[in-house]
Amino acid sequence: MKFGKEYTSQMVPEWQEAYMDYNFLKSLLKEIQRFKLRNKPSLTPSGLRRKLTLYRAFSGLTQTHYTVSHSPSHQEQDIESQPIIVNRDGSENKYETTFLMTSEEGGEYELVYFKRLDDEFNKVDKFYKSKVEEVMKEAAMLNKQMDALIAFRIKVEKPSLLLFDHSVEMTRLASDVASSSAVLAVSTPKGAKLNRNVSMAMEMIEESNSHNEQSDNQEHVKPKVEAEKPKNTRVTRPAPLEILDRVHFNHNYETPRSTIKGVLNFHSNTELVNFSRKNLNKVEEQLKRTFIEFYRKLRLLKSYSFLNILAFSKIMKKYDKITSRDGAKAYMEMVDNSYLGSSDVVTKLMDRVEKTFTKHFYNSNRNKAMRILRPNTKRERHRVTFSMGFFAGCTTALVLALILIIRTRNIFDNSETTKYMETLFPLHSLYGFIVLHLLMYAANVYFWRQYRVNHSFIFGFKRGTGLGYNEVLLLGFGLAVFALGSVLANLDMQIDPETKDYKTLTELIPLILLLVVIAILLCPLNIIYRSSRVFFLICLFHCICAPLYKVSFPDFFLADQFTSQVQALRSFEFYICYYCGGDFKQRENTCNSNSVFITFSFIVAVIPYWCRFLQCLRRLFEEKDPMQGYNGLKYFLTIIAVCLRTAYSLNNSMVWMVLAMIFSIFAAVASTYWDLVIDWGLLQGHSKNRWLRDKLAIPHKSVYFIAMVLNVLLRFAWLQTVLNFKFTFFHKQAMSSIVACLEIIRRGIWNFLRVENEHLTNVGKFRAFKSVPLPFNYDEDEDKDD
Repeated sequence: MKFGKEYTSQMVPEWQEAYMDYNFLKSLLKEIQRFKLRNKPSLTPSGLRRKLTLYRAFSGLTQTHYTVSHSPSHQEQDIESQPIIVNRDGSENKYETTFLMTSEEGGEYELVYFKRLDDEFNKVDKFYKSKVEEVMKEAAMLNKQMDALIAFRIKVEKPSLLLFDHSVEMTRLASDVASSSAVLAVSTPKGAKLNRNVSMAMEMIEESNSHNEQSDNQEHVKPKVEAEKPKNTRVTRPAPLEILDRVHFNHNYETPRSTIKGVLNFHSNTELVNFSRKNLNKVEEQLKRTFIEFYRKLRLLKSYSFLNILAFSKIMKKYDKITSRDGAKAYMEMVDNSYLGSSDVVTKLMDRVEKTFTKHFYNSNRNKAMRILRPNTKRERHRVTFSMGFFAGCTTALVLALILIIRTRNIFDNSETTKYMETLFPLHSLYGFIVLHLLMYAANVYFWRQYRVNHSFIFGFKRGTGLGYNEVLLLGFGLAVFALGSVLANLDMQIDPETKDYKTLTELIPLILLLVVIAILLCPLNIIYRSSRVFFLICLFHCICAPLYKVSFPDFFLADQFTSQVQALRSFEFYICYYCGGDFKQRENTCNSNSVFITFSFIVAVIPYWCRFLQCLRRLFEEKDPMQGYNGLKYFLTIIAVCLRTAYSLNNSMVWMVLAMIFSIFAAVASTYWDLVIDWGLLQGHSKNRWLRDKLAIPHKSVYFIAMVLNVLLRFAWLQTVLNFKFTFFHKQAMSSIVACLEIIRRGIWNFLRVENEHLTNVGKFRAFKSVPLPFNYDEDEDKDD
């Protein structure tokens, strides 16, 4: 793989604009190369080249090359012949290259090249320095958090400490804990779990007041294992318990109860009064996540520095090769001496974070700690690809078998067709909607990765737990195989001539399959992508409990998916009615005439839109953003339109039709505008990409225009349900399912462009890390007084 492609693949997607523009500088070098080729003098006629080589002097088979030793005068001559001089402007902290050979032919091309090269280097150096300053501030905050954690641990382990003198007792306790941990570290078998007292034998994080040590990251870690220390060892002190008087516990775990208390202005005491082990475990888990994310940021910063230095080295080597000059040495010497090349702050911080994380959270078990800090990259397994291909082949074979059976038996040409379409078809169509949605999501994941859209960060997946497109396809085709098997089992419409009943087991197959799918989804065992199932269930619970939880991107994204699965929710409702209220052995049901079922058909269709409406109200209340109010109004219009369309389907009167048309048109127009302009960020008249946006992940602009046209057309697919177009070769249930499938396809297109727009927003703000809430909140006023 060429360096340019490898360089691009290793970039942090959200920082792409901050990297050195290797391709642009490479294009400038190509211009220099083209100029030199155009103006290169021809030394000999082309017809004589081959003849001249025949008469050159023979140098001998054993002739060695003589090395010429440079005298000091030669060295001075080499220095004087350097093509560039790199200077640093101390006032603006920028580097500027002076090209000394502008008088030569084509020198203006090289002058432009070095001007652009300096711009790129100053951009990279400035960005790196700003990010290092950010991590330094975070490191200082983590120091305070760890001081509070250590004091908290001591209060939990030794609550009687409050009755004694703090200074004396703290020193004694620290030595006791250190000595006991040293003994246990030797006596405890490998792999055995240490008790809480051992976990207190941590490295103390010391904050230095000197400016030099602070720039080195303030955090210095020393193990306290021996009672007597060498003279050259720094004496560490335990964190004072008084630090707990100046901190408060952040209640970051939001619950419906806490939300209701906040709305009712019921403020409980947030101070650390309850020094329980439960609270200590919560604090430790929060700080673990903070350290993991902080360490990941340091790793990416280190990679950023390395990649850019390597890119400057590569581009200067290309320059030397094209121009036959020796400018790389001087320029790379400047790069190595710059902040980007010489600062070791990130490296030292990484080392200290590793030691702190190992000592304080994993009882000096470095292997276990490093597996958490540096998880192995998730590799695609051949068995997943094989299984996916196997199920895809089985799905194709079953679809073909289903078509042939229907054609050969003329199943849909008898009187049982209507009964089948009104009873079993709604049951089986549920799986078709789910499988189609999974296939669209798999396509989204594939193209997100293809165009470097960091969807894992946007959704907040834990590293290594996000499903790849082949894994999503495996789930989709696996479910399709079982669903098609269920359809084939129910195709035989022969009934018992005496009892007029169908086989009970055959009729229960759709229900059994549904229960199996639900059981797998709720299964607590670590099978079938447990982390993804848990993530889905948490987001689903947040959607159901809206607005009692703070709305995050995955929550409202999932709620939007359910707005496109209204027909699937109605099929789920039909399962309950058919197997609980109807006589499924005769394939008969009275659901459509049941008042309870009709009432719930309204409720089920409205639930997804209602959840989104409540989420918009929550965000309006918290963020004070009027756009969330307009978004909520859009969903409220959709709720009215869905209810009117449902009423019209039950009572085909002109009044319901007119009302359904009016509100549906208003809702569709508002939703289409919101999709194109707000969610996708398109239709910007002043954009450099006319009617699109300035930044695009897909290089082909026509894709965006096609997506916009499809969105408009598919948004108005509901017209069929109101105007009731007659298709003699389609049953009413089949037509409703086709309209539902078109909506799922539209949602799949929406998903890609919505996440792409969110990704480009993060890129514009260089937002590459999720913010992890800290457990402790320091009283800044008291800090200033101190």
